[in-house]
Amino acid sequence: MKNLFKSLMVFAIAITLPSCSNDDNNSQPKTIAEIASANGDLSTLVEALQRTNLVNTFNSSGDFTVFAPTNAAFATFLATTPYATINDVPVPILTEILKNHVLSESFTSSELMTGYYKTLAKGTASSTNTLSMYIDLTAGVKINGGVNNGGANVILTSVNILASNGVIHVVDRVIGLPTIKNHAIANPNLSIVTGLLVDQGLVPTLDGTTGSPFTVFAPINSAFDTATLNLYTGLSDANKTAVLLYHVVGNANVLSNAIPTGAITTLQGQSFSISGTSIDDSGSSVNKNIVLTDVQCSNGIVHAIDKVLLPNLN
Repeated sequence: MKNLFKSLMVFAIAITLPSCSNDDNNSQPKTIAEIASANGDLSTLVEALQRTNLVNTFNSSGDFTVFAPTNAAFATFLATTPYATINDVPVPILTEILKNHVLSESFTSSELMTGYYKTLAKGTASSTNTLSMYIDLTAGVKINGGVNNGGANVILTSVNILASNGVIHVVDRVIGLPTIKNHAIANPNLSIVTGLLVDQGLVPTLDGTTGSPFTVFAPINSAFDTATLNLYTGLSDANKTAVLLYHVVGNANVLSNAIPTGAITTLQGQSFSISGTSIDDSGSSVNKNIVLTDVQCSNGIVHAIDKVLLPNLN
């Protein structure tokens, strides 16, 4: 029924978006590559697809969601790089950037939900796990925290450009490969721990590659109940940093299906252990649990937890 709905909707899209439609109403629906090629405002994207040999991918059968940056979006992107044109961007880098705009299943605007999706791109942190994308539908369609966080916004959120092999959503920026910092900022449910990291000057660590990849166990907002916040506020500056670094493992991109059974040493220096989804830390007997797994970033991975981990601060 989903595919039938999309096939029927192609004709409505062809009427409202003439630059992306067939002149012959009886012709077959166009592929993503054909639609992009017919839209002058996506010419830089087409040029990039040609340079990376991805045109055939989006001309073939499939079921993709493509967040397509406009020419203006690419111009903004190039202005922040040492490259004058899209043809100057090294092919391996450009390939991953383009794949970071693609989901392997098609979603119309009404089918998208707030949460994480997997793109086709791979950062350097994992050889198997593709990068995550966070979509926030609170106001429009915001990707990875929006334009001020290396992400983008969908233009004309009520319009779905339907193709024979998926859906195109036009976006106002080129979406960068998200770091741990980007994903922490993008998810409103991690806003408290993100603020604490900012206060302790630790954000640059989780935005960089020194000591990476990182595995981060990030407490969700509800983990910071009144008692926990009072305890944290009363700590010395050094101990606040120690608590936050106790949630980070260096030089490891540990997927949820490969968490070791023994002690896991953190950047703070002490260790904790995990059994199933339960975490046994050094500083308290309160049960902590992993509630979200495998948010893949370009420089590591994030697992969300329901309580704050505490090292032994004595």
